[in-house]
Formats: sequence, C-alpha cells, structure tokens
Amino acid sequence: MKTQIEAARAGIITPQMAQVAFDEEVTPEYVRDKVAAGQIVIPWNHVRKPKVAGIGTGLRTKVNASIGTSSDIIDYEAEVRKAQVAQEAGADTLMELSVGGDLDRVRREVIAAVDLPVGNVPLYQAFCEAARKYGDPNKLDEEMLFDIIERQCADGMAFMAVHCGINLYTLERLRKQGYRYGGLVSKGGVSMAAWMIANNRENPLYEKFDRVVEILKRYDTVLSLGNGLRAGAIHDSSDRAQIQELLINCELAELGRDMGCQMLVEGPGHVPLDEVEGNIKLQKRMSGGAPYYMLGPISTDVAPGFDHITAAIGAAQSSRYGADLICYITPAEHLALPNEEDVKMGVKAAKIAAYIGDMNKYPERGRERDKEMSKARRDLNWQRQFELALFPEDAAAIRKSRVPEDEQTCTMCGDFCASRGAGKIFAEHLRGDKI
Repeated sequence: MKTQIEAARAGIITPQMAQVAFDEEVTPEYVRDKVAAGQIVIPWNHVRKPKVAGIGTGLRTKVNASIGTSSDIIDYEAEVRKAQVAQEAGADTLMELSVGGDLDRVRREVIAAVDLPVGNVPLYQAFCEAARKYGDPNKLDEEMLFDIIERQCADGMAFMAVHCGINLYTLERLRKQGYRYGGLVSKGGVSMAAWMIANNRENPLYEKFDRVVEILKRYDTVLSLGNGLRAGAIHDSSDRAQIQELLINCELAELGRDMGCQMLVEGPGHVPLDEVEGNIKLQKRMSGGAPYYMLGPISTDVAPGFDHITAAIGAAQSSRYGADLICYITPAEHLALPNEEDVKMGVKAAKIAAYIGDMNKYPERGRERDKEMSKARRDLNWQRQFELALFPEDAAAIRKSRVPEDEQTCTMCGDFCASRGAGKIFAEHLRGDKI
C-alpha cells in the first residue's frame, strides 16, 4: 500500500487528501501537491483509519491534546474519559503518553474510545518494559525498542513522536554550554540520554533511522521527530543543544520524505515571544517547509496554575508565524497529572490561540466570522452571538446564570447599555456590508 506521500508523488489524490481539501476549502490538487512536497501531512494508519486531519502549509492550525497515566496515578477509565473530553472540546489529534500500568491496555482502550488520529512516544513503553524486565531501563535492548514501535503501529497509531535527533553530538553541545537553567524536561530525551551515556553507544533511533522509517511506512504512520532537548525554561530557549537537535531533525525530515514517509518536526516547549518567529523561520528553512509541531510554547516560567494561558499566548504567536500543530498545555502543567477539567480548559485555550494565529496568518480568509460577531453584538442579537462563538454552550451558560432585567441587554451594563443607546442614535447611518 502506498503512503500518502508516495501516492501524491504518483499524482494520486487519495480519499484522505480529498477530505482535507473539503474541510479546509482548498482544492484537492493543492493538498496533493503539498503532501508530495512534504509540506502537508495526514496522520493515518491503514489498520485503524482515523478521522482525517490535515496538518501543514495553507491549512488551519491544528490542536493536539495529550493524556496518559503516570507512575503515581493509574486509572484507565479516567484516561478514556479525558480522551473523550478532549475530542468533545475540539482537539484535532490526541497523544496517549502513559508511563504507568498496563501500557498496551491503556493505549488500546483510548484508541477505541475516540475517532481522532492518536499518537504516542514509543520510548516511554520501551524504557518502562526494560525497567520491569531487567530492573534497569538502561539495559533496554534495541530489538525490544523496534519491536515496540511495530506493536504500537499495529495498534493503529496515526503519528509517532520518535526521538531520533538526540545523539552523542547533541549531548556534547549540552555539556560544553554548561548544561541549562531549567535542565532537561523531555522524559524520552532524558531516558535516551541516560541510555547512551550508560552504554557508551549512539542512539539506535538515529543510527538506524532507516529502520524506524521502514516500520512507520508500512502503516502510513506519520513520523514526528521528537524534541528530546527542547527548552524547559525561556532562558534555555534557542541554546546550542536545542538548535543542534533541530538541525538534525530537519535533516532527518528530508531523508524520511525521500524514503516515502510522512514527516513532522517537533518544536520547543518554552520560548520567549521575541524568539518565536525566528525559531519557526529557521525550522521551515532547514526542513524544506515540513509541518512544525510546537509544544505550547510556554512564554513565561512564573505562572504555574495558569500555564494554559502562558502557552496560549505563545501558541497564538506560533500559529501566526507558521506553526502547523499546537500541543495544548493545561493548568496542571508543572504541578500535577491533568484531570478532565484541566484537559477541557487546555484544549479550549489552545483552540482560541490557534484561531487567533490563523486570523493573522490568513487575513484574507480568517476574519469574516469576527466581523459577523461584531454586528451581532452591535445589534444585541444574542442567539447569533452564540452561533458564532467558538464555544457556544459556555457563552450561553454564563449569560443564563446572570439574567438581565431587560432581555435585550446584559447584566454588565443593564440600563446603561452602550450598544442599545448608540444603535438608536446611529442606526439610520448604517450602509454597505455594515448592515
């Protein structure tokens, strides 16, 4: 079976490409050409056939929600509920990132509970299984690692974050720059770094990259090049270790495309706003326009409990400058395993951020909804306002909880409603599309 990129290069418009074109209001030929160039990916799997979501150039910015057990909290039913909450809140993709309990079980139950494209990080299960089997994760055998990648693809993973770009050279950059203010924050990245150091060996995912690609190609699973040395603090953003890994991942994206595999590149997690544009331009230039998956990014380090907001600020900027997929951040970031309410808040904050970014990325087609909302507010048309809202039920619930005396106004202004007063004065002057 051809992968999406192989089909596109053969001139074929697959049903998945046609669906993306319909959803995004672009031509099927546009999607085919961008898939062929590696600038659009469609997370997919021949085994499972998830809901179609296009990610890349010319498409709206997508939002990913991450869930999963920890070693402290293992509740399979809770993870299934969180997955469903994420889908209901509007997530475009889902990552199942469990590290506690029966990892095959939780993955399979989550996949069965939603129709979103589901991704994961195979290093998590690989090191968990090595620790259980040998009592030491650093005794992981590379054959076990490749077997787990195959097993997870066979379960239906639509995309997979694989830490191929962290290698002995990138670790040397980390040492020579004096480590970091915020340390390392990627579980997969730290585990692989420890394995390389303990075994004095190169990362097998980098050393045998062609084998990784070959497995994912068989299922048409998108290979998302993991960001194991991403910055976990804004003062570590754009340091030599991070940029070195980004350079390697961009190079691997090109190699993977040439081999017929769909490729994503993952970006950093903590980035000050003045570095967002440069980071994205660098990635796009070095990767030939590969879709960019930004993890947040969190734009300040001092707001725990509100990192869904700090990340939404960074995500809006990222979307504006060309990021294609945003990983949500929840209020629980840096503090605890997210619960259902955290997941819902995280998805909604990221969806708003992506929408704001797209308004500026595609101004010619992204602001009509806002214009119509303005008219509805001016005219005190509450039903129309709810129809245009990104989250209608939330808006309606707030209004219903504080009912005004005059149904035309709201309790913010009541008798002093500016829209009502100005409407009486200037209504006769409305003309053109302002009507």
